[in-house]
Amino acid sequence: MPEKYVIIVAGGSGSRMGSALPKQFLEVNGRPILMRTIEVFFSFDPSIAVILVLPQSNMDLWKELCKEHRFLPAHQIVAGGASRFQSVRNGLELLPDKGLVAIHDGVRPFVSAEVIAQGFKVASKQGNAIVSLPLKESIREVSGSGNKSAARDRSKYRLIQTPQTFDIRVIKKAYEQFESPLFTDDASVVESAGESIVLIEGNEANIKITHPADLLIADAFLKNKKSPI
Repeated sequence: MPEKYVIIVAGGSGSRMGSALPKQFLEVNGRPILMRTIEVFFSFDPSIAVILVLPQSNMDLWKELCKEHRFLPAHQIVAGGASRFQSVRNGLELLPDKGLVAIHDGVRPFVSAEVIAQGFKVASKQGNAIVSLPLKESIREVSGSGNKSAARDRSKYRLIQTPQTFDIRVIKKAYEQFESPLFTDDASVVESAGESIVLIEGNEANIKITHPADLLIADAFLKNKKSPI
């Protein structure tokens, strides 16, 4: 298996949480979300190389939290950019030109080790592996001002999550493109560069913690020991 890396992007704010503290630093069951996210990757593979992308303004706070919680896992820190695209590109600059890299949201602490492992396995053979889930609810496509809509077959669509895992050569080449508003995740960047996207099954507990209700769900996962960490 090629060398494994993970870029964890943690550039969010606390605006949707209604918090002055950026969401990645909020605690779930006594531990910052971001630490739990990093720890799940080390539980998958203690030798994985972790690159953490943070806003420059958050770096001192992160270092203080690491001391406070005695957070010791080795990781590199790089300053993020003005957008997620720029932040990921900054993280990619620290990587060699071969190996595999998973790119993951800092506020998704409940991805399972099995999903991470599957991502690296598939990406090693097919160049990429994108975590996804089937839709459970009905969907409609809106048009114009939103007053008109049409039902769509949900079986043809997938919810996309992270980690999104890539051959480093593939993802680095893709990020040589100019940034586009259509780049909503790393898969869209790679697809724009001409690559076919490979979907793998995710785990439903892998929620993105962005709203106050998500904190309640995360706390319930931990209390019921349904999380992988």
